[in-house]
Amino acid sequence: MSKPWTFLESKILQSCRIFTMKEERYRSPRTGRVHDFYLLESVDWVNIIPLTADEKVILVKQFRFGTNEFSLEIPGGMLDPGDDPANAASRELLEETGYAGDEPLLLGVVHPNPAIHTNRCHTYLIKNATFMNLPQPDSSEDIEVQSIPLAEIPWLIGEGKITHALVIAAFYWFFSQQKISL
Repeated sequence: MSKPWTFLESKILQSCRIFTMKEERYRSPRTGRVHDFYLLESVDWVNIIPLTADEKVILVKQFRFGTNEFSLEIPGGMLDPGDDPANAASRELLEETGYAGDEPLLLGVVHPNPAIHTNRCHTYLIKNATFMNLPQPDSSEDIEVQSIPLAEIPWLIGEGKITHALVIAAFYWFFSQQKISL
């Protein structure tokens, strides 16, 4: 039976706006050897599948610096201090797209990359999304809002038009709960 590793110490290497890079030292329960691990500590994230009454998904297209290209995604973002994930989902949807809708419904929670990330990503569905006002993106966001029929989402994923892993995970949650396969 597996046993947890013994935590020995932690040291902050770099503190950035959206994450802190830490070096943590652990002892292996199997070998007794000490190893250093590098972790990106961040607050939890939310992402939202906003679905209109006529079954269109509100997507955002934005430039992503990690890939140096545009990415077609669902709205999402980081939780603010003391934020409830459902409240953050409603806030992020309104800020990024100008849309609001029904109460957020939790579809699922994933660990973005448990090898190096300490946070979770909460996926919500917001039905009856309706345009309310102009988006209010952060100063580092240039977002193009798009409305895509829900029926096209599996094709967009299959054709590599949607490549963001957390977005694909969100649609997995959605379609699996709807008993629709990708």
